[in-house]
Amino acid sequence: MQRKLTLTLATVMMMFPQLAETIYSPALTHIATGFQVSAEIAAQTLSCYFFAFAFGVVVWGRLCDLIGRRPTLLAGLALYLLASLAALCSGSFSMLLAARIVAAFGAAVGSVGTQTAIRDRFDGEQLARVFSLMGIAMALSPALGVLSGSLLSHYWGYQGVFVGLALLAALLLAYAAWRLPETRPQRLAPAAFCATLGRMVQYADIWRSALLVALFNICMFSYYQLAPFRFAALGIPAPWFGYSGLLLAAGVGIGAAINKRLLTAGWRFGALLTLVCALSLGGGVLVWLLEETRGFALPMLLVVMAYGIAIPNILARALRNYKACMGTAGALLGLMYYLMLGAGLTLAGLAQRPGVVLTLGSLCALGLAWRVCSANGKQDEGAPRPERCD
Repeated sequence: MQRKLTLTLATVMMMFPQLAETIYSPALTHIATGFQVSAEIAAQTLSCYFFAFAFGVVVWGRLCDLIGRRPTLLAGLALYLLASLAALCSGSFSMLLAARIVAAFGAAVGSVGTQTAIRDRFDGEQLARVFSLMGIAMALSPALGVLSGSLLSHYWGYQGVFVGLALLAALLLAYAAWRLPETRPQRLAPAAFCATLGRMVQYADIWRSALLVALFNICMFSYYQLAPFRFAALGIPAPWFGYSGLLLAAGVGIGAAINKRLLTAGWRFGALLTLVCALSLGGGVLVWLLEETRGFALPMLLVVMAYGIAIPNILARALRNYKACMGTAGALLGLMYYLMLGAGLTLAGLAQRPGVVLTLGSLCALGLAWRVCSANGKQDEGAPRPERCD
């Protein structure tokens, strides 16, 4: 019987990049101590991760169109496994950083490859509902990752985290080799990379989508980047950082339920976007106000609710006009927003102020939401509707 792309497999593959990164997050304080580097330098391993991730998205996305979705996904997972083993054996911070960069490059396949396969099989409103389910998985995965990483680092230090990452990659590689189908259309001709890039960068709608995805991810990942050091400064036991992931998981569930109801009620994209920006801004301001107290993590509930609503709707809408070159277009969109994300997390790591980062990021997103609403009457401001991408 021909294998099918099941939602279970797609969900696991979609969760992998964020799960892998947030398992690592609780180990930042152990890495700073073990390699004798400052908190600011240790935090930059996360921003470097996303810069490498951005270029990985381009390469793997392009390979999805050239050699197919299945071999590309398997190759990326194998590379991540090797890089995790290299990180485990690192004898210096420089070697660790290099291994993390290679791991990020490999992990990128889980994002662009899975999104491409999903877009191969679903379209329109059905695609939006699938991405809504993926949004739950994408926001739940950091919560699960932080909890797992906190337990691993508490008992076995950063070495335990890298052992866990290697095991995770090995299990997923075996599962994908067994169950993953090829979804690339048989008659699909590879799109011209430069022509697709030239077409995409001409349109403000693409830039807005990339920046919105980056901003909501900065709000999400700046917590995982900065909170371990905030917990340590406030004298909160390290495992409680992992338990805070359960709070974020609750926020995701609430956000998913709200998103489903609003989509059923016919809410338009601009209205949804304005709502989630207001939620995120409220959460950011409260984190800022409570930053010196033990309750600073509680308002993150609002931020992850906003993330869970916003990301699936933005991703489902962003490439609606690039069906003929989905792998390449998805790679280029990923390059744009992951470079923005890496730059944002670099600044966040230097600032070491989660409340400030969340507030400024949410304000920028709100400004973009108002721009989207003002452009609604212009039929996507002349967004491209290509039949071909060559």
